[in-house]
Amino acid sequence: MKVVKEFSVCGGRLIKLSHNSKSTKTSMNVNVYLPKHYYAQDFPKNKRIPTVFYLSGLTCTPDNASEKAFWQFQADKYGFAIVFPDTSPRGDEVANDPEGSWDFGQGAGFYLNATQEPYAQHYQMYDYIHKELPQTLDSHFNKNGDVKLDFLDNVAITGHSMGGYGAICGYLKGYSGKRYKSCSAFAPIVNPSNVPWGQKAFKGYLGEEKAQWEAYDPCLLIKNIRHVGDDRILIHVGDSDPFLEEHLKPELLLEAVKATSWQDYVEIKKVHGFDHSYYFVSTFVPEHAEFHARNLGLI
Repeated sequence: MKVVKEFSVCGGRLIKLSHNSKSTKTSMNVNVYLPKHYYAQDFPKNKRIPTVFYLSGLTCTPDNASEKAFWQFQADKYGFAIVFPDTSPRGDEVANDPEGSWDFGQGAGFYLNATQEPYAQHYQMYDYIHKELPQTLDSHFNKNGDVKLDFLDNVAITGHSMGGYGAICGYLKGYSGKRYKSCSAFAPIVNPSNVPWGQKAFKGYLGEEKAQWEAYDPCLLIKNIRHVGDDRILIHVGDSDPFLEEHLKPELLLEAVKATSWQDYVEIKKVHGFDHSYYFVSTFVPEHAEFHARNLGLI
């Protein structure tokens, strides 16, 4: 893993990194924001800074949310680091949408492990996000006995649109092992098996066999996962979102949790006048940051 560039932001630093991924067999870019606490001379040696992973939506790179979501203010307020991964493998050797569309292929990896060719070779985004990347970041930042950052244990996950879907899916799939302390999402795709964006991705990456889809669909996963304690999933979506009725359909998640142990623990806030943009995301980042900070033991 190598540092490509660094920027002073708020009270900390945004580090742009690149590394060769064993999961995707490509070079991958990732941005990491280290809050002011990381650089404080009086930071306690026995403490570790927790991490929030933010998964971006269709067409995005690590730069979109780094530049437009304003997470850095919140990271400095509460004392967590933020990881902004890429949305897919990239490169001339990486298969893309044969029709050249923006909702499949490069920039649209859907955070799953593809089983269908020609995508299976590189599109192993589930393993990359939830296994390889945290380990790689831990090895890079916590070397030489200087362990300040926690990428492995005290970790939360969130995301927007396709990334909101990826966050919920990853949270649920890792729930029994307590992989993430908390999960939230901005305008997520909650039931990909039943909406056009998800169906296109699942058919292309996983094939026509619907049984393969079930392993990556939050509305199906959540019915078979027993809720524990006070864990809650927080979701915001705008009522002026142009993708609300066709692709997002948050009400399907509420239907899915009825009569399950999750029934009272999925909170969907539909907010008036907001669309799908980063104007929407940045407005509600403070609420999501507080939610995660509480679950990470920072407040």
